[in-house]
Amino acid sequence: MSALLTSGQAYFVHQFESQNLLTPNYVLVLFIVSVLAAAWAILTVLRRKSTRDSATFVSFIDVCFIGAFIAGVYELRSIGNANCSDFSADNRFSLTIDNNGVDATSPFHLNVNKNCAMLKACFAFGIMNCIFFAITAVLLLFMHRKRDDREVVVKESYRRRSHDSR
Repeated sequence: MSALLTSGQAYFVHQFESQNLLTPNYVLVLFIVSVLAAAWAILTVLRRKSTRDSATFVSFIDVCFIGAFIAGVYELRSIGNANCSDFSADNRFSLTIDNNGVDATSPFHLNVNKNCAMLKACFAFGIMNCIFFAITAVLLLFMHRKRDDREVVVKESYRRRSHDSR
């Protein structure tokens, strides 16, 4: 999920860079957090064994990412109530019949502001990442708790051989 958020935010970073403008904080915060979160998620998947052994540390880092995503969503909070599309209907409808078949033009038009829609999607993905990292943090705490409840029994046995040289 972080990868989708990263690609959406990369779109805005590229737009501002190509125009030699400073990228706004609401884009940068969510972009940096999503890049780091994607790298962390890939790293924890690739190192499953050490993730099980250090479940509390991984859970703590997940909670830190929750806080960082909340900060990113907070910076982007103004887009939450924005209306990014406009649906209009004209009274005109045309139907043309020619040798190629029927060509109809619809009186309905949907106009979408791409930048607004992309920011709104990044806002939603940021909220979803908060939820997903919270789920993994709780699961890791249960994993750690389960590992601590095991009882370890160590059995030591000694064998002694005597060699008589008689």
